[in-house]
Amino acid sequence: MGKFINEFKEFAVKGNVVDMAVGVIIGGAFGKIVTSLVNDIIMPAIGKITGGISFADLKYELTAAVMEGGKEVTPAVYLNYGQFIQNVVDFIIIAFCIFLMIKGIMKLKKKKEEAPAAPAAPSKEEVLLTEIRDLLKEKK
Repeated sequence: MGKFINEFKEFAVKGNVVDMAVGVIIGGAFGKIVTSLVNDIIMPAIGKITGGISFADLKYELTAAVMEGGKEVTPAVYLNYGQFIQNVVDFIIIAFCIFLMIKGIMKLKKKKEEAPAAPAAPSKEEVLLTEIRDLLKEKK
């Protein structure tokens, strides 16, 4: 049992697992931001352009409600395609934001890789030849 616990500790504290946990938490918060962007900014603008239509309210009635004596016996059945459109728009915006974020990260990595590397330390032979050269200069 102790070996199992030690293996779990090693797994849990590895950098990749911690990085993944941070990514999931930030991803959740990022999802809320994008959802707000879609629901509170983009969709109202699209609704204004389309004459006040809310995508979430779009639906097609498959079966009408059955009424008996003024009471609804069987409710109407709807195909809620508007919510599907809303989810597709959400997905496209989230995918685009993630694309931009990854593109920015890759650009930063590329710049970091392109930065000139520090010159390599001279080999033992180069150091020895430099010392010999300096000694010969001193004799002159």
